[in-house]
Amino acid sequence: MRLVIARCSVDYAGRLNAHLPPATRLLVHKGDGSLLVHSDGGSYKPLNWMSPPCTLTVEEPDEDAAAAGIVEQWRVVHGKSGDSLVVRIEEILHDSSHELGVDPGLQKDGVEADLQRLLAEQVGLVGEGLTLVRREFPTAIGPVDLLLRDPDGGTIAVEVKRRGDIDGVEQLTRYLALLDRDPHLSPVTGVFAAQEIKPQARVLAADRGIRCVTLDYDEMKGIESGAPRLF
Repeated sequence: MRLVIARCSVDYAGRLNAHLPPATRLLVHKGDGSLLVHSDGGSYKPLNWMSPPCTLTVEEPDEDAAAAGIVEQWRVVHGKSGDSLVVRIEEILHDSSHELGVDPGLQKDGVEADLQRLLAEQVGLVGEGLTLVRREFPTAIGPVDLLLRDPDGGTIAVEVKRRGDIDGVEQLTRYLALLDRDPHLSPVTGVFAAQEIKPQARVLAADRGIRCVTLDYDEMKGIESGAPRLF
């Protein structure tokens, strides 16, 4: 992982266009190729980002950019959509690289772990005719909660959360990018399943071609136990 603190401007071009005027920001370039642009606020959420599969190229600024004080330009291009993120750097205040190794992944709380187990037993909630391949299917960046097969032989990766937010969608997006490279699994589609899914996460999921499924934990437990329920 490379961490750069720099005074820079940022332009995103593609399905959505956005501009960040010059300011001091943190640039995070991860081992999976993704680039995140952070300010000193807003909690965990980046101001802008590019998810994998993508490629970062360092370019020399043209004459006009150099005359405007640009010393370095980063261009990040998405491998599928062609969207681009251009970072124009005026000054680098910090630049360091760190090897983090393979992360073991998030340890789920009791409810989230139960949701995953119950959904593995009730894959019909995701879609008709689906079969379970494996729970905790391993990838290089962590395990996918559920891997399913549809009747046509397609692969479905399911990420299960108690509360679904943008981070969960981003996590599933990274898994899908890796899984889709495997010819034995491709094409791979994604399903984001949670008890509650935030509106922003739904919008991002739709943009990424990921389907959302809302889970009723109590109902799923009732089906498992076979106990009669009035409501």
